[in-house]
Amino acid sequence: LIMSKEARPSWDSPMQFVLACVSYAVGLGNVWRFPYLCQMHGGGGFLIPYLLMLFLEGIPLFCMELAIGQKMRLGSIGAWTAISPYLGGLGIASVVTSMYLCLYYNVINAWSFWYLFHSFQSVLPWAECPVNANRTGYLEECEVASPTQYFFYRETLNISSSIDENGGLHMGQALCLLLAWIIVYLFIVRGVKSTGMVVYFTATFPYVVLFIYLIRGVTLHGAWNGVKYMFTPKLEQLANPQTWINAATQIFFSLGLGFGSLIAFSSYNHHNNDFEKQAVVISLINSGTSVFASVVTFSIYGFKATFNYESCLERMRLLCLNAFDLSEESISAENVTAWISHLNITHPERFAAIASKIEHCSLEAELDTAVEGTGLAFIVYSEAIKNMPLSQLWSVLYFIMLLLLGMGSMLGNVTAIITPLADIKLLTRFLSSESINGLVCLLCLLLGFGFTSRSGSYWFTIFNEYAATLSLLFIVFIEVISVCYIYGLRRFERDIEDMLGHRPNWYWKVMWAVVSPLLLFSLFIFYIINYIQGGTPTYQAWDKDLVRSVKTFANNKLNQNEKNIKMKKLVKSSIIRILTM
Repeated sequence: LIMSKEARPSWDSPMQFVLACVSYAVGLGNVWRFPYLCQMHGGGGFLIPYLLMLFLEGIPLFCMELAIGQKMRLGSIGAWTAISPYLGGLGIASVVTSMYLCLYYNVINAWSFWYLFHSFQSVLPWAECPVNANRTGYLEECEVASPTQYFFYRETLNISSSIDENGGLHMGQALCLLLAWIIVYLFIVRGVKSTGMVVYFTATFPYVVLFIYLIRGVTLHGAWNGVKYMFTPKLEQLANPQTWINAATQIFFSLGLGFGSLIAFSSYNHHNNDFEKQAVVISLINSGTSVFASVVTFSIYGFKATFNYESCLERMRLLCLNAFDLSEESISAENVTAWISHLNITHPERFAAIASKIEHCSLEAELDTAVEGTGLAFIVYSEAIKNMPLSQLWSVLYFIMLLLLGMGSMLGNVTAIITPLADIKLLTRFLSSESINGLVCLLCLLLGFGFTSRSGSYWFTIFNEYAATLSLLFIVFIEVISVCYIYGLRRFERDIEDMLGHRPNWYWKVMWAVVSPLLLFSLFIFYIINYIQGGTPTYQAWDKDLVRSVKTFANNKLNQNEKNIKMKKLVKSSIIRILTM
């Protein structure tokens, strides 16, 4: 059933393969997830566990997957079946997980297209609120929330108030998703030949945009407040187990382990390609990009925080001037806080009239406001962009960068599906590779339309948090156990010697046989326990009456909650019994 290895196409050069892996591994998580973790876990201090986990888990597992693909010259299903007939299910699990990822990941590209198309306006649509029906003022919901939040939640997503309210498709988003899948298909239509040409652009252009943004970012007013905040280490966070767990999972998911993409990419390598050196280089580029993107992100974040802080001070200055008939020069941004305290003491009755309008202005509080994921990419960045000179230019550059990062990752995700399918002779006998690629993209598009409904963003969050977390940890854990203890570490060493001319050194063997399996097993157990102790699942829903996101229970029926709690208690007791056997 498996296609002949000799008929397999190859990358034009090792550089093409490296760029494909960089384009796949360096994705949106480097821009929005890593900066958030740095902020949450002690700024520069987070780099210590992050780099340790890179060498203890990231690089060894990355190298292992490249070695398997290059040796077997097959996709994930064929490669694991060749290792052992009983491991074919491992390849199927990788393909299914990649399919889950493809369903929702391209939705981010659809959102990026939406923002990109709206960037070509004289006034950015998220810079101002739309007028109300009577054209007498701005929409109240937008004024209370903010133009950027309103544009994201109400116009981009047209979000419902809960996951139970579907409300039909958002046609604008559905068309953007269609466009995203058409472009993905064009990128992979001829397999490795077309993908190899595309990666020269998708792997390099985001760095050009990031570098432009770095120059612009660090010259913005208040940018260094953000950069300083990021790199100020809070070493007490090193005693927090969650810091180490998040560092390990960030390395794991950032490199794209377990999806089968790396096995698929390396299966197109020549037999003697030096994958060992490439694994180290690609992993270091990926982690270096995370740090580089964080500097850019926090310079923008510092500008936004400083702008909000100074705007707050100006509002308080004008409030005091108008309420107490003081001269314009008497109160400045530097002394407004002191004046508020002074006026509260000297004119308590008049001050009581404006007390409800007094805001506590704090730069530290603005910087402490942690935002991750889509909130950072589409709200925080958009809010900062609208306040820049030539905001349309910066908006176009930013969303082109997001698109290229997203598309680069999608190439790897789709390749993980189509490569094992293309290896099956039964399929290729009746269908051309272009037809197989087209059918995979069409299926993902049709299933992905659900994410463009009014409740689609809630389903997006569910898939993002649960579809490829526990499953990937389990897949990679079984992979490393299979290689070391079923296929045999000595046999694997001989395969590497056959390809590279030398056996792997002690570092690789210790990591594969002992350290990485223990880390993966620990992470797997942590996720299960964390889920059990989490209580009834909740999600953030947009409340148009309160004009903010509110925590909502996944099921409001009390009897269902009780069933969930009982089920979790039963699972917890079962796990404890197994672990104590």
